[in-house]
Amino acid sequence: MPGERPHDIPLPTDLPGVDESTWLDVIQKMDEVYTKLVADEVALEEKNAELEQSQQFIFGLLTAMSDVLLACNQDGLIEETNRALCELVGRKEAELRGQPLVSLLADETSLQRWQHTLAQVNALHEGTEMEINLRHAGGAAIPVDLNCTPRHNARGMHVGYVLVGRPLGELKRAYHQLREAHEALKRTQQQLVHSEKMASLGRLVAGVAHELNNPISFVLGNVFSLQRYTTRMAQYLSALHQTELPPQVQALRRELRIDRMVEDLPSLMDGTLEGAQRTADIVHGLKRFSAKDKESFAAVELNAVVERAIHWVKKGMAPQFNIHWSHGPDCFVTGHAGQLLQVMMNLMENAYDAAVAINATDPQLDITIERDGTHITLRFADNGPGVPVENITRIFDPFFTTKSVGKGTGLGLSISYSIMEHHGGQLRVENRPEGGAAFCMRLPMMSS
Repeated sequence: MPGERPHDIPLPTDLPGVDESTWLDVIQKMDEVYTKLVADEVALEEKNAELEQSQQFIFGLLTAMSDVLLACNQDGLIEETNRALCELVGRKEAELRGQPLVSLLADETSLQRWQHTLAQVNALHEGTEMEINLRHAGGAAIPVDLNCTPRHNARGMHVGYVLVGRPLGELKRAYHQLREAHEALKRTQQQLVHSEKMASLGRLVAGVAHELNNPISFVLGNVFSLQRYTTRMAQYLSALHQTELPPQVQALRRELRIDRMVEDLPSLMDGTLEGAQRTADIVHGLKRFSAKDKESFAAVELNAVVERAIHWVKKGMAPQFNIHWSHGPDCFVTGHAGQLLQVMMNLMENAYDAAVAINATDPQLDITIERDGTHITLRFADNGPGVPVENITRIFDPFFTTKSVGKGTGLGLSISYSIMEHHGGQLRVENRPEGGAAFCMRLPMMSS
C-alpha cells in the first residue's frame, strides 16, 4: 500500500527456502532506502528554496541597477537584460530576449565599434570599453558608454559577453557637477590664500605708510618755510639791487646768475610742494588700503572733480593728451572729493600711458558721464591696446603691473579699487570692440 513503511507489509510464509530472518533483512534494507529517499527529498526541497531565494536576489539586483546590463551568447544573441536597459530602449525584456544585439545599434559607426570591441575581447581575454549609440523603439539614437567583458561557464569555457554601462548624458552631467565642485573648491582655496596675503600686505603697508608719513611731513613743513624765506629773500635782493653796487659785486651777480635763480625759485618751490603733496596722497592712499578711512564724507559734484583731474593731468605729465569731455548737468555723490580725484587722475594717467604705447602722436581719452536712476557712471575710454584677456581678473591686484620696471608700482589701480569700494561703488574694466580699454566708475547718487 502507498505510504506504508516496509516493516508494515505482511511477510509471505509460503516461499520455499526463505525463512523469516531473510525477510527481516530485506525489510531492513528497504527501510534504509526509504529513509534515504525521504532525506534526499528534504534536501532537494531545501536546495530548491535556496535556488529560488538566489534567483529572487539576483532579480532584485538586476531590477535595482541604474546601469544598463545586457548579456549575450557567443553568436551575439541577447540572453538577459535588466529593467534599466528595457526602459532606455523602450522595449520589453521578452521582446529583446533571443534578438541579435546588433539590432539595437543605431548606426554603422556603432556596429563597427562593436565588432572592433569583440575582436579585442577575444584576443586579450579581458574587458574593454566602447561608446556606441543604441536605437530607441521610437527611432532616436541614445549614446551609451559600455564595458564589455567575456563571460565563462563553470568549466571556464567562453560562452558569451556581458555589457554594463550607462547613458553618456548621465556621465556628462555627473562630470559637469564634479568639475563645478572642483572649480568652486579651487576658487575657495584661492580666496583663502588671497585673503591671507591681503591681510599680511595690509599690515606691511600700514607700517610702511606710518614710516613714510613723518619724513613727508618734514618735507612739506620745510617747503612751506622755504616759500616764505624765498619771498623775503626776493624782496631783500630786489631792494639791494636798486642801490649802487661795487663792480665786483655786479660781476659776481652776473656770473652766478642771481636774477635767474630768483625768478626760478617760485616755480621750483611749487614743483617741490606738488611732488611732496602727491607723495603724501600716495601714503594716504596706502593707509586707506590697509585700514578703513575714518574721514567724513560730504556732497561732491563729479563734473568739477573730473575737470580738476583733467587740469592736473594735462599740466603735469600729459600736456598733449587729447581728452574729450563735456560738462553735463550737476551730478552729486556722497564721498571724499580728494579720494575721487585721486582715482580719476590715476585712470587718466594709465590711459595716457596705454594710448602712447601704440598712438604716440595722438593719445586720446573719451570721458562720459551717465545717470541710470540711482547711480552715476563715469566712463574713461582710451585708444590704447586694451587689456590682455589673461590680465582682466588680475588688473586690480596689489603690485600687479604691465609697465616696465621703474614706471609703475602696481598700487594705483588697487588703491583706486579700494577707494571705490569705500564709497559704496564699483570700479570695473572692459575692452572696447573698436579697440582700447574702458574703465568705469559707478557710484550711488546722493540721496536728496
